[in-house]
Amino acid sequence: MTVDATSAYDDQNIFAKILRGEIPCDTIYEDDHALAFRDINPQAPIHVLVIPKGAFVSWDDFSAKADDATIAGFIRAVGEVGRMLGLVEPGYRLLANIGHDAHQEVAHLHVHLFGGAKLGPMLAR
Repeated sequence: MTVDATSAYDDQNIFAKILRGEIPCDTIYEDDHALAFRDINPQAPIHVLVIPKGAFVSWDDFSAKADDATIAGFIRAVGEVGRMLGLVEPGYRLLANIGHDAHQEVAHLHVHLFGGAKLGPMLAR
């Protein structure tokens, strides 16, 4: 299933349930703005998801509706996770899928952080 990036927020999505503590996760970072946890189906040696604590469907929804402190806090959290995991050098990849064409599967903004290996080209054509 993929998400329409313009859809209303569904508080029954898996990340909303994780934020409420209804579903466990392997938390590696948490602050007032974000939660970061290991992906259950990793696509790289290090694969972490970082999600904002607010109800935002996608990056578009987040950038349009979140206040400045929430945006700054979330972006800082993503950077902190990269530093915490020792990935700034040699490098890592961030990925946020927005909507159906990008194959967004969960209707809650999330950023994938990939690292721990040479990742190769971003898109194969």
